[in-house]
Amino acid sequence: MSAGTKYNYPNQLSIFRFFLDSEGVRRNPIPFHKRYFEKLGDSFSLKIGFSKYLILSRDNEIAQYILVKNQKNYHKSKFQSVYLSKYLGKGLLTSDGDFWLKQRRLIQPAFHKQKMNMLVDNMNNTISSEIDNLKVNEIFNAFPAMSQLAFNVVAKSLFEFSISEVKLHRIKFIIEEVQKFLVKEIRLPHKALWFSLSGQVEKHLKLAQENNQIIQEIIEERDSSNEDFNDLLNMLMDTRYEDTGESMSMQQLIDEIKVLFIAGHETTANALTFTLHFLGKHSDVQQKVFDEITEIESQTDDVIEQLQKMSYLNAVLNESMRLYPPAWITDRQNVEDDVVGNFKIKKGTLIGISFFELHRNPKYWENPDEFIPERFLGEQKKQSMQYFYPFGAGPRMCIGAGFAIYEMCLAISQIVKRYVIESNTDTIEFNPLVTLKPVNVEVSFSRR
Repeated sequence: MSAGTKYNYPNQLSIFRFFLDSEGVRRNPIPFHKRYFEKLGDSFSLKIGFSKYLILSRDNEIAQYILVKNQKNYHKSKFQSVYLSKYLGKGLLTSDGDFWLKQRRLIQPAFHKQKMNMLVDNMNNTISSEIDNLKVNEIFNAFPAMSQLAFNVVAKSLFEFSISEVKLHRIKFIIEEVQKFLVKEIRLPHKALWFSLSGQVEKHLKLAQENNQIIQEIIEERDSSNEDFNDLLNMLMDTRYEDTGESMSMQQLIDEIKVLFIAGHETTANALTFTLHFLGKHSDVQQKVFDEITEIESQTDDVIEQLQKMSYLNAVLNESMRLYPPAWITDRQNVEDDVVGNFKIKKGTLIGISFFELHRNPKYWENPDEFIPERFLGEQKKQSMQYFYPFGAGPRMCIGAGFAIYEMCLAISQIVKRYVIESNTDTIEFNPLVTLKPVNVEVSFSRR
């Protein structure tokens, strides 16, 4: 657009209102977002300084435009490309442009359905051993249990059984510590100097470096062994760039493995926890899941075939992720001026898409706050999928979506087969960090 272009933005949230709410927004932005959307419309803006704007939207047309139709003009924001990459390196999650495309094309084949099918037995065995250790006939916090399960599934899928428990526990500890500090850095930017002077930044960078070292040792051990392993690490080590025929560098392998650990375990743990709550609150839904699994297992012993037939269980998981999307928000910045919906926006505008609010927008969903798995069955499913973003959308859609769905279906089916689930939580609490983390979701299991 020309230099004289007049830009127009959605209804503005007053900077005064924002500052009044800032402490509450820092703790949990979602209730404030809901209030702003109801007052200002499906998209609103905030002016920062003299010419910088931020837009937050729950409008499906805008989500589709920036994530799919004109995605080349929308890159990841500094939050993802700078803050995250400081600790996670330059993997798929944090990179952009040509480098991201090159990595995506390289890694994508490792996540094709045929490859995922090869991991299912390993995944199923890991889930089974984790479920054996769940508490019975007592109330417990579901998230730590699901976090442990999901972490071990990712770890064993990445490294099969060739890694020590000590190293695994250390990787998990470092990932959790670094993530907690990262959220503090993002939410409290005014304390950046203090974090640096007090040594907290250095401490967490050292932890990230230790994580790199552990993963490098695992790769080197694998490289020097003559054994065959059926895991993601083998698949990643065997990949070759089309243009050079070379494999990934050691540093690139480390960075991609870190991303798979983080993206692959926490979002799944979140979704499993929320799903257990809904099954525990809706005994009729839980019974339908049990009946479906029983019927499918009477038809075939093949786990892949069983997974492909679990349509009702898939609907339950989808409805749970609609109400509580693990990746609850995403953001982009436009490289060039653009027209988005009815708005002419200047390059460098930060646009956030709240999947949490889009998934509950009454414009797209009837009774949006109710748990109704039938939204994702039959003809209703076609309608629902137009407004559903559990794994993002477009070329940057989560590369591990198929892996996550397999894992969640296997975990829930094994739990429901063995146990009757009850939820002891009336009101769900959550903490919207990098992902939407459930807080104190308490359940109890009794044997069937």
